[in-house]
Amino acid sequence: MRILVVNPNTTGSMTASIGACARAVAGPGVSVDAVNHPTGPASVESHYDDALAAPGVLAEIAAGESAGYDGFVIACFGDPALLAAREVATGPVVGIAEAAMRTAAYLGRSFSVVTTLSRTIGHTWDIARAYGVAGHCAGVHACDLAVADLETDPAARERVLATCREALAIDGSDSIVLGCAGMADLCADLSDALGVPVIDGVAAATLEVEKLVRLGLRTAKTGEFAPPPRGQLQHA
Repeated sequence: MRILVVNPNTTGSMTASIGACARAVAGPGVSVDAVNHPTGPASVESHYDDALAAPGVLAEIAAGESAGYDGFVIACFGDPALLAAREVATGPVVGIAEAAMRTAAYLGRSFSVVTTLSRTIGHTWDIARAYGVAGHCAGVHACDLAVADLETDPAARERVLATCREALAIDGSDSIVLGCAGMADLCADLSDALGVPVIDGVAAATLEVEKLVRLGLRTAKTGEFAPPPRGQLQHA
């Protein structure tokens, strides 16, 4: 089985970290590759960035489809271009926000999302409602770090940890969902420090794709997610 993880931003170091987190949970016989398109935003932190990232995401999904990958992960918490990618790909496409939130709903009555910038809080609520899990989401909290700061700021880990503690105290929630792919490598450390489940969407989405492929399930192609009417996107 081959899974392609697509980082919607162009930051190669983050792509490498995301790929390592995905490979760490993949099962026997599963090959995971992580890529980013050479054009697009260096980080995805706004609706504008989402729009800029979408063509690159779709190009990489189309390229992966041509290369024979069995399934795909979109590794940005806004799940940019997710529905369009499901039109392009034959195999399952899973976004990390949907996978993380659905996973958290299995583990307790409620979860809190800890994300990067405050401006992303509204969109996080929007996608929680769209995925049908808003009733499980007790709150969305921003640590007010830019995505790039997660790699460069030596205080980033403590800032994220403090925001997680605050979220648990305010919301009375049972678990934490990390609201950025750039937080993936903090997951185990945060879980140990907090004593509650901490869900990284990169790992959750990778295993969700693996599960769907092992079950022989693919995206339905008879309705909304049929190939685009003017044909498949051609990759660069």
